[in-house]
Amino acid sequence: MGNKNFLKIKVVDLFCGIGGLTHGLAKEGLDVVAGIDNDITCKFGYEYNNKTKFLNQDISKVTAEEINKLFGDEKNVIKVLVGCAPCQPFSKLNLKKITKKQLQPLEKFAQLIGETKPDIVSMENVSGLADTKKYPIFKTFINALENGGYKYKYEIVNVSEYGIPQRRRRLVLLASRFGDIELIKKTHKNKKVTVRDVIKTLEPISDGEISTRDPLHRTRKLSQLNLKRIKATPHNGGNSSGWSKDLILKCHKKDSGKTYRSTVYGRMRWDDPAPTMTTQCIGLGNGRFGHPEQNRAISLREAAIFQTFPNNYQFSNPQEPIITGHIAKFIGNAVPVRLGSVIGKSIKNHVKQYAG
Repeated sequence: MGNKNFLKIKVVDLFCGIGGLTHGLAKEGLDVVAGIDNDITCKFGYEYNNKTKFLNQDISKVTAEEINKLFGDEKNVIKVLVGCAPCQPFSKLNLKKITKKQLQPLEKFAQLIGETKPDIVSMENVSGLADTKKYPIFKTFINALENGGYKYKYEIVNVSEYGIPQRRRRLVLLASRFGDIELIKKTHKNKKVTVRDVIKTLEPISDGEISTRDPLHRTRKLSQLNLKRIKATPHNGGNSSGWSKDLILKCHKKDSGKTYRSTVYGRMRWDDPAPTMTTQCIGLGNGRFGHPEQNRAISLREAAIFQTFPNNYQFSNPQEPIITGHIAKFIGNAVPVRLGSVIGKSIKNHVKQYAG
């Protein structure tokens, strides 16, 4: 590389979703020229917040020519291809057999790397994908990098060690045609950002209530039974272990269901990071998503904060009604913005090192 003019970094974000990764990269000064995703409902939020174009396309139909056109033919540009392929098939929560169709996005990502030959690649996914015996597709992805002459490094990252107020373990891979590349050093290894740090001062609200100050600070209405359950759950990390028999779910009374009792209908702890945000994170029965003290599940705003989206991030057109399920999906599927910034910083450091 060795040329100090090679300092403009252009990025194409595959599987961009609502733009968490893009936003983090852009905060570090990287020029994200486009995001590509097959979910048209992400278009407004992605373009409004990131001031770049959203291409509504199925990744399987995207060609190398289209990617190269997005990068343009400007000289002295470092081309970066990033993406978080749909991770649900590789999640521990997926108990079904993975289909060939579900593997196609990651296979296509590898194919596009081979055909477009970007200078730098970043891929983020669930930690389980690193098990190459269980998921040989990851080995195929690595082989594509090796065959393309890339140096690469991947690691399982607990994002709380980078100041994200959430326990979220992710596989993060960086690859470069220039030389060795790795993530920046952990910034919060010994001092995690906690639930208390980021949501303690938010206005208290009830289940089913919408804040008058913040339309995103809204919660799902609980059934009468679930309201009894959350009231019977001890504050600050409590779970269903102390519930009376009439509150316990039938499936949890069986021996096979007892182990799940500690993983759902629980409250968060004030002085720990939040659990992993999912697309179901505003539902009480979908994890430990109960508020530490208030008798409700977390709000959309709280979920967005745990994913480190800035408060002014618009997930949908303010002229249209908020569709709670859509926004929960946007938030749960996103790469945390701060993790995007960490990846961006790592790429910048790498470019400076090899630019002289």
